[in-house]
Amino acid sequence: MKEFLIIGNSAAGVAGIESIRKNDKQSKITVISDEDYNSYCRCLISYYLSGEVKEDKILYRPESFYKENNINLLLNKKVVRIDPKKNRVILEDKSNLGYDSLLIATGASPKIPEITGIKKKGVFGFRTIKDAKEIEGLVPVTKTACVLGGGLIGLKAAYGLKKRGVDVKVIIGSKQVLSQMLDFESAQFVQKRLEENGIELILGQNVQEIIGNGDIKAVKLDSGKAIGCSLVIVGKGVSPNIGLIKDTQIKINRGVITGELLDTNIPNIYAAGDVSESFDIALGRHAVNALWPVAVEQGKTAGLNMAGEKTNYQGSVGMNSIEFFGLPIISLGIYKAGKEELSLEELKLSQARSNNYKKLLLRNNVIIGAILIGNIKNSGIFLRLIRERTDISTIKDKLLQEDFAYPDILDLIKEEERIYV
Repeated sequence: MKEFLIIGNSAAGVAGIESIRKNDKQSKITVISDEDYNSYCRCLISYYLSGEVKEDKILYRPESFYKENNINLLLNKKVVRIDPKKNRVILEDKSNLGYDSLLIATGASPKIPEITGIKKKGVFGFRTIKDAKEIEGLVPVTKTACVLGGGLIGLKAAYGLKKRGVDVKVIIGSKQVLSQMLDFESAQFVQKRLEENGIELILGQNVQEIIGNGDIKAVKLDSGKAIGCSLVIVGKGVSPNIGLIKDTQIKINRGVITGELLDTNIPNIYAAGDVSESFDIALGRHAVNALWPVAVEQGKTAGLNMAGEKTNYQGSVGMNSIEFFGLPIISLGIYKAGKEELSLEELKLSQARSNNYKKLLLRNNVIIGAILIGNIKNSGIFLRLIRERTDISTIKDKLLQEDFAYPDILDLIKEEERIYV
């Protein structure tokens, strides 16, 4: 029997458990989490904060899952270092655990900017259920909240607070919302919807200082203006949790570098989820795609390989899907051309009156990215075409038409795949 060790109890870790147990019912599996909460859907915490989803509905797996799969679950325990030479991990409490095969599924943590007063009481990240619960506890006594950052995390937090009746001001360093998933034009659709629903957006400004003695009183902007508030949420993106890997032989870049099996350069150590830097199909190189579906797929693949069932990981596509006040938004792959990407072709449909925006980016007649706002019905088709790097030259003129649908791509699908459609 082998000893499997999984660091992390979220999407990638749970998928790893399930894959291992499909192939190995007997070996010992230990799961370590630095949270004191059973596995939950991290992407639902904004809806928990807004009151749209109850606590029991954000659980990812029931408590019985661990017993049924004979899992040794260690909650509220933090791994601080991995020792690949001795096949051991060292915990914060100085204890250590051995393993035959290790899955690093440590996820990511909020980026906290170096701002005067950032450690004051009343300043929160927005990554865990603990964050959401503590913020929720302050909602009844909060009139105004400031959110730092206009990315997905920041806007989700702002949405949750606004739904609870809090006056929300979002302070954004760039000139648009969602700058990591939308181009400028499409961002205007989202900005308009947020502002129509009472969320104030302050663009092109950063917070220099959080003011208050004990409790928060205000935030001070670059311009010198102070905005009164009693709650601050930091939503400036996330960084992979690689601290426990530094000073080891495991190769890292932004995340843990993984190969086709989601293995690291150390044969019995794997990485999956937000901490893994793996092949990105649209970019054509390694990247970190911190997304729930990607984490599940990677955890599943890593678990199969840990259990001895060799399975190649084909790569991921960066994708984000969100809805704000009834406006659905999807971004896939490369969402805007960089200065070095002058050869990209752009197909676009923009209908401000009906809140409908579609844009496709193509390289050599292959779709490498898409933005859909409002009408998102063909997102699954576009994702498949991106994944399979399909030449769409014969249907290019149909791609943005209202009646474009799955039958239009049948001639492009490999013959052997059609029988499964």
